[in-house]
Amino acid sequence: MARTAAGELQKGVMQGESEAAIVRTLADRGLFAVAVTEVQDAKPLLGGSRRVRLRDVGTVFRQLADLLRAGVPVLRSLDTLAKACSSPALAEVIRDIREKISQGETLAEAVGEHPKVFTSLHKAMILAGEEAGFLEGVLENLAEFIERQDELRAKVRGMLIYPVVLLSIGGLLMLGILVFLVPMFRDFFGEMVLPLPTQVLFAASALLVDHSMLLLAGVALFVAGVWAFGRSETGHRYKEHLRLTLPLVGKLNRAVSMARFCRILGTMLHNGVPILRALDISKGATGSETLEAGIEEAAASVRAGEALAEPLRATGGFTPDVIEMIAVAEESNQMDTVLVRIADTVEKRANQMVDTAVRLMEPLILVFLAGMIGFVAVGLLYPIFMLSQKIA
Repeated sequence: MARTAAGELQKGVMQGESEAAIVRTLADRGLFAVAVTEVQDAKPLLGGSRRVRLRDVGTVFRQLADLLRAGVPVLRSLDTLAKACSSPALAEVIRDIREKISQGETLAEAVGEHPKVFTSLHKAMILAGEEAGFLEGVLENLAEFIERQDELRAKVRGMLIYPVVLLSIGGLLMLGILVFLVPMFRDFFGEMVLPLPTQVLFAASALLVDHSMLLLAGVALFVAGVWAFGRSETGHRYKEHLRLTLPLVGKLNRAVSMARFCRILGTMLHNGVPILRALDISKGATGSETLEAGIEEAAASVRAGEALAEPLRATGGFTPDVIEMIAVAEESNQMDTVLVRIADTVEKRANQMVDTAVRLMEPLILVFLAGMIGFVAVGLLYPIFMLSQKIA
């Protein structure tokens, strides 16, 4: 409990390392502590189903950049943002970050304690800004990056509506054919020797009609097994491997990781951060443990006096053209400018890949559905054609 300057009594829950820290925080807010009691099993931040939208996070970063650029102290800026934030869950997170900064943590450390709201990229970029003294610019870049990401997601969702609806209708149609239509033909053909497509159709129909509970149990066990494998250490490594090696998705993920790394590294070098420290911070922007390990090895090579381009080539996450550009930039001492230019180019290339992939989905789904319908037609009509030949 606490009282305002006007004597009004207020009650609430606040997180803090100690009673004294909470009293100091209340005093900073113009409140006088009356009683501070430890609460067991307090409701955690972002508990339950409350989620923070990516768009709201981008707005907060942009507003914080504007406030800091105007000379407003960081604690006062966070207080302002918490009051103005339209998302209660995000406002609660901002208040917690403000409290942790008042206790001596950096903004990057406080943000890193909320991984469900802020990604490793956010933490790495904020850390880079704090290290090099260009936090306002980093927050502005983060806001622009999040806005582009949110726009891309909305664009992809909009473009996927038709293919998803088409695939759903096609799936329901196939399910209806297998459950209701195919069993009628199975009785009609009787003991006749059937071609392979017809046997496959009848087997799938029998599985759905006669063994539906067994099928559901098998699907449930499969999903549970995949979920358990994904949470294991081996499964985590396998997901990371697939994330970087799948034909189209892997190329896109590598491009995004490469662009993030180049942008952070180039910006830090431009602001005078030593290359080893810049590599140590910017590796967290990749979002890939495999690439992070490769960049650590590259940093060790740089520490031993080698150039950066060849160790980066060994990571496998950088395309040959990017490696050549970095090599030339090292020779001409223009690493900072070239790295930012590489990031812009790779991001445009990644957006084009996403557009192409989404546009290809619609015709591919149509071809797939046409193939399924053709398979059903062949499986059901070919035996009838065989019967008609025997009768003739």
